[in-house]
Amino acid sequence: MTSVAMTVASMLFSGSCRSLAMPAAARAVRISRAALVNNRNKHPPSWCCRSSHNSNTALAGEAEFLTTDAGILNATSSSDSFRKYDRLLPCPSHKTPPRIEHLVVSEGGPVLEHICKALDLPPLYVSDLIQFGAVYYALVCPQPPPNATEEQIRVFKEVTEPSVLRKRASIKGKTVREAQKTFRVTHVDQFVEPGTYLRVHVHPKRSPRCYEIDWRSRIITVAESYVVLDKPAGTSVGGTTDNIEESCATFATRALGMTTPLMTTHQIDNCTEGCVVLARTKEYCSVFHGKIREKKVKKFYLALAAFPLPTGIITHYMRPIDMAPRLISEG
Repeated sequence: MTSVAMTVASMLFSGSCRSLAMPAAARAVRISRAALVNNRNKHPPSWCCRSSHNSNTALAGEAEFLTTDAGILNATSSSDSFRKYDRLLPCPSHKTPPRIEHLVVSEGGPVLEHICKALDLPPLYVSDLIQFGAVYYALVCPQPPPNATEEQIRVFKEVTEPSVLRKRASIKGKTVREAQKTFRVTHVDQFVEPGTYLRVHVHPKRSPRCYEIDWRSRIITVAESYVVLDKPAGTSVGGTTDNIEESCATFATRALGMTTPLMTTHQIDNCTEGCVVLARTKEYCSVFHGKIREKKVKKFYLALAAFPLPTGIITHYMRPIDMAPRLISEG
């Protein structure tokens, strides 16, 4: 069975950020994939704090590494654990293990500089991450998870102390909850002030399939306010949380030579191929969403079956809750 090596990472003060950094020697814990999935569904991602050679410690996070039966990926140092960082393009054919870093800014400045110093990443790589939509910020650090350590809670309280927040003009008129909402960082020179929270998806989920397709041949209709695309299987309509670059909307925009990016109006699953409507203007996005609300839009699916099915409606059990995983069978 495929296994997961879950490596504990420690948060350290680095440069002008309080950051996630891989300790010099971390113990790999081997657990089954099923156990990890069950744990993810029951609890939020765990944060942890460990002693390190640096006397300053702060918020901590967890780095996970998928491995095969051939062995466990052991962490020895940042350079040994993670591949060499150069550029996000060309797209690698292999998958990289997830790595999400959480930072709290302690000195104001350009976001690119903060991330480079805190995570020891080259500027061009961080610039690519920002272009891919893999970097997020919040004016105020979000609430740590229930299993946070005393050290993490201490740091959170330190940067969210009412007397500290009152001095920040950027959150004046906002509730703490509103200030904790995350947004994408859109420019490398974006200024981040002390107390700002950053979340960096260092290894975005990639879509090599996007580079194998003749996108111009997949365009069905180009109208004044929208484009109809025959979406290929294995691609995302509008991208993922950490990758909006490798998407149907982006590649269709380039194929048509448009200067204004196409916008998504609806979604179909990555594994599905078929017609999707991409808006050329925000106004048409609203128009199409209105049609969906008024039930003027219908989707028809052609399914590939392993054997002949009876005609009529086929009803299958699905557990009536919104949380994943969606249980569809008790048998």
